[in-house]
Amino acid sequence: MYLNFFCVISYGIIYHMVAELIFRSKFVYPDGAIREMVLWRLPEKTADNPFGLKYRLHYGYPDGRTVIRYDNEKGKSHHKHIGGDEELYQFIDVESLVADFLSDIERARGGLQ
Repeated sequence: MYLNFFCVISYGIIYHMVAELIFRSKFVYPDGAIREMVLWRLPEKTADNPFGLKYRLHYGYPDGRTVIRYDNEKGKSHHKHIGGDEELYQFIDVESLVADFLSDIERARGGLQ
């Protein structure tokens, strides 16, 4: 019994370290579109993630349609989704990430606010 408990606890500590939420923002446009940005600081930097950040920036609709999403899921590195297409994203810093995301939203909305 104790061995099983230890294995579960050590698995959780080693493989699912808690990330620190450092930014969360959600905005709903007049047409119902949603812009959400979430950024976490990871407990440690790794070779896969030398910036030590995890992020998800999403623009889409409540019915589940994703128009634009930037994220850096483990094993896929930094990338973005535009409609049904996925392409690599060259991460420089958080300020550039947000500026690029907002620029893509503006383009997708055709100048609508």
